[in-house]
Amino acid sequence: MRDKTDPEVAAYLKAENAYADAIMKPTEELQQTLYDETVGRIKQTDDTVPVKRGDYYYYTRQEKGKQYSIRCRKHGSLDAPEQIILDINELAEGHDFFSVGAFQVSDDHRYIAYSIDTTGFRDYTLQVVDLQTGDLGPENRKHVKSVAWAADNTTLFYAVDDDTKRPHRIFRHVLGRPHSEEALLYEETDERFRVSISRSRSRAYMFLVIGSHTTSEVHFLAADEPTTTFAIIEPRKNDHEYYVDHRPGHRPGDEGGQFYIRTNDRGRNFRIVTAPARTPGQDNWQPFIDHRDDVMLEDLNVFAEHYVVSELEGGLPHLRVSDYAGESTHRIAMPEPAYAVFSDANPEFAATTFRYSYHSLTTPSSIYDYDLIRGQSVLLKETEVLGGYDRKRYVSERIFATAKDGARIPVSLVSKRGTPRDGSAPMWLTGYGAYGFAYPVTFSHARVSLLDRGFVFGIAHIRGGGEMGKEWHDDGRMFNKRNTFSDFIVAAEHVVAQGYTSSDRLVAQGGSAGGLLVGAVANQRPDLFAVAVSQVPFVDVLNTMLDESLPLTVGEFEEWGNPKIKEEYEYIKSYCPYTNIEAQRHPTMLIKTSFNDSQVMYWEPAKYVAKLRELGTGDSLLLFKTNMAGGHGGSSGRYDKIREVAFDHAFVLHVLGLS
Repeated sequence: MRDKTDPEVAAYLKAENAYADAIMKPTEELQQTLYDETVGRIKQTDDTVPVKRGDYYYYTRQEKGKQYSIRCRKHGSLDAPEQIILDINELAEGHDFFSVGAFQVSDDHRYIAYSIDTTGFRDYTLQVVDLQTGDLGPENRKHVKSVAWAADNTTLFYAVDDDTKRPHRIFRHVLGRPHSEEALLYEETDERFRVSISRSRSRAYMFLVIGSHTTSEVHFLAADEPTTTFAIIEPRKNDHEYYVDHRPGHRPGDEGGQFYIRTNDRGRNFRIVTAPARTPGQDNWQPFIDHRDDVMLEDLNVFAEHYVVSELEGGLPHLRVSDYAGESTHRIAMPEPAYAVFSDANPEFAATTFRYSYHSLTTPSSIYDYDLIRGQSVLLKETEVLGGYDRKRYVSERIFATAKDGARIPVSLVSKRGTPRDGSAPMWLTGYGAYGFAYPVTFSHARVSLLDRGFVFGIAHIRGGGEMGKEWHDDGRMFNKRNTFSDFIVAAEHVVAQGYTSSDRLVAQGGSAGGLLVGAVANQRPDLFAVAVSQVPFVDVLNTMLDESLPLTVGEFEEWGNPKIKEEYEYIKSYCPYTNIEAQRHPTMLIKTSFNDSQVMYWEPAKYVAKLRELGTGDSLLLFKTNMAGGHGGSSGRYDKIREVAFDHAFVLHVLGLS
């Protein structure tokens, strides 16, 4: 099954696809209806809010009928003529899959460096375009991840992958020069660590960040001296993470300015310290924001006169705005009980506004500028939802389930007003619970079709994620991983007990590590769920983590454990979905994968499905669908993605008798 070139492998997957399509043929009209409903809610020709950088305004637009976005800019004012700098539709011609990875503009706005993947395997190739002439440069470097320009506009730094797709080398390249002349600046030999290159918002420094799941190290050099040597801020220590931003000096003797460092050296939820850029080692760190047990400092944005900290408290994200003198600090108010908020594009260090995006289960993506001086938010754009959508017809909630050890598990919910609470409503419950990732509470145009058909939609914010800070992650990884599954089960039991749904109408859904979650709970409590939908699922944990030739494996020893260590082997074996399939009746299942997935290889779900078919009892339906031209996120085109979601929703509606 691992030989992609063997025609029998593709034939096997296509036979499963043919079976799935045959079973789903009665739903073709429903799939088209769901697709049309979703497309009908989207403003298909639309622009993003322009972002000012220097004398240019950069934005992206979509055109009706086109799969991909078009990147544009205007010089001087928004009334100036448009210049198209990257039409991804043109680049994608002739490719079944197309994705742009890195994208960086030089300081003089003449060049763009970007990377493209044409297979879905996340194998990106660097391109450089001269925007004055339109010429494509000779760079064409394969396996490139992050990219950053130096201040001279001709020197480019980038990270390159090894054979397992781990970015491990940093190169310095001068435009127009052959790759044989570029300098290898750093190589990371510890396979747990990945490298990336970036530049401070102040534009003064390049940052080389080396990180594993639990440890990091940062090197720096002056952006206007690209041929100098990177200096280290503080050598790595196990379980110590730190991340750096920069503020130029404001006083004599402080010419290099200050580094603002987010560090977990005094507690898992991070604190912030400062250090002189000339002597930034830990001996010179000065306290700036103290560690708090109940508040996770998730990110830091440094501006000239203010700074903004992204915080997590009580399972909800917050944005705290402060000045450097300590005279003013406050959170930006959020209007709903469950929501997501993110820092948006903020490239200008001297900006007096902070741009952020706000979302909820009832509110589509909304872009705000927050006046850092006056303390006011201005809505710049809310993504339109066409077709008569009225958010007042829907209600969003945040409830808590209680785990056996007393942990309170947040569950975000949305439903149409008037949806009964007598157990008769169907419910779609999703979760993730890995890598410290806090599952965002965001809007979906496609989800409205489920809500209008009587569904309750829920997100279980289970341990292994980051909703409650680093300890929430720690309590759901390594030897605590089983908490992730028991939390989801407790959340499912709670929504049933509260009358939101019943077990014969409850759908469990997850993708990637969320697919591991779905596989584990389907083994442990098959009676609790009527349907399980699992996309690109990481279900053969034991065998995958034994194979160090695969992407991600070694780096993720800190998340799942190393099965070459007996104790860790036994623990992984105790929950691995593939290993623990038993002769029992499973929920009705839809398992989806992609032939070119570089994160979870297609053979994992393929063998998982084969074993389920062999051992499963009863008459539960099991469909296996492979996207033969997709990657870890499925198809790349926006309309193709909508069709994939319509298929999933039609499957669930069909098997629940709601089609």
